[in-house]
Amino acid sequence: MRSIYKRILLKISGEALLGGASFGISPGVLKEISREIGDVVKDVQLAIVIGGGNIFRGRQAKTLGINQATADYMGMLATVINGLALQESLEKEGIDARLMSAVQIRTIAEPYIRRKAINHLKRGGVVIFAAGTGNPYFSTDTAAALRAAEIEAEVVLKATKVDGIYDKDPTQYKDAYKFKSLSYLELLQRKLEVIDTTAVSLCMNNKLPIIVFNVTIPGNLKRVIYGESIGTKVGGS
Repeated sequence: MRSIYKRILLKISGEALLGGASFGISPGVLKEISREIGDVVKDVQLAIVIGGGNIFRGRQAKTLGINQATADYMGMLATVINGLALQESLEKEGIDARLMSAVQIRTIAEPYIRRKAINHLKRGGVVIFAAGTGNPYFSTDTAAALRAAEIEAEVVLKATKVDGIYDKDPTQYKDAYKFKSLSYLELLQRKLEVIDTTAVSLCMNNKLPIIVFNVTIPGNLKRVIYGESIGTKVGGS
């Protein structure tokens, strides 16, 4: 089988790295994701935006009584931690991985430069984008849509712990209905909150399809990249 895409932006949520834990990074999940990336990187140019919700989320600002912008910057640092862990794990699998941060932390990550990222992808390496967009009030979903447009990716794959988009929370409602596909406008109008509305709008404006799938099921990343119909597809043909 061959990939139906040439260049992909993979968004990995922080929650996908939890495994069965409530906090932190599961070594087993991290290793499995890295192995799956190793299986497909020979066939596709792969860039990754990583979330930080397994460590800290900006939405915790009110609970902690701190400024929203400060909380969002804390969340960006959480994505850098995850990015470092993923980079190390990929390198152990023999994959050339480069971590680029939208917030300058030169000791541990390169600053994000679009042309350098694209050149690295063309050479067969994986690029990990951390620290979101580098700005508060924007989610890592929006960062994924933005970076995908910048590097001219053909699709945004949103890797989560859920096997698609439902009309309500499938963990709470047994009768939750899973959508096989949705248009951008349908997703926005239904206010399903699976993907940030700014991210959906960015993808719609750039005609970037989005596929939401469960990355914790072994082999799913390869299945999506090789064109199997799993998860939920938003937009596209």
